[in-house]
Amino acid sequence: MVKKSFKVTNENGIHARPATTLVNEAMRYDSDITLTALKKTIDLKSIMGVMSLGIYTGVTIEIKASGHDEEEAIEGLKNKIIELGLAREI
Repeated sequence: MVKKSFKVTNENGIHARPATTLVNEAMRYDSDITLTALKKTIDLKSIMGVMSLGIYTGVTIEIKASGHDEEEAIEGLKNKIIELGLAREI
């Protein structure tokens, strides 16, 4: 298992459009990928799960990947989060 933590810096938090982009990125990998925020853990491959968290500015999120392509998955998601200007790695 590989994990990375981020602090959400986007003033709109993680709303519908970037959430969809993150889910699409997660779907590219075979690994099981979860996102934990606000004391809840969801499957990052589920748009409804991501939207149900209501992630806002200042929230710390943790992404975990487990599987044969876990390293690639975490790196891809990290790059996507930074590219979208959603959060910074902590």
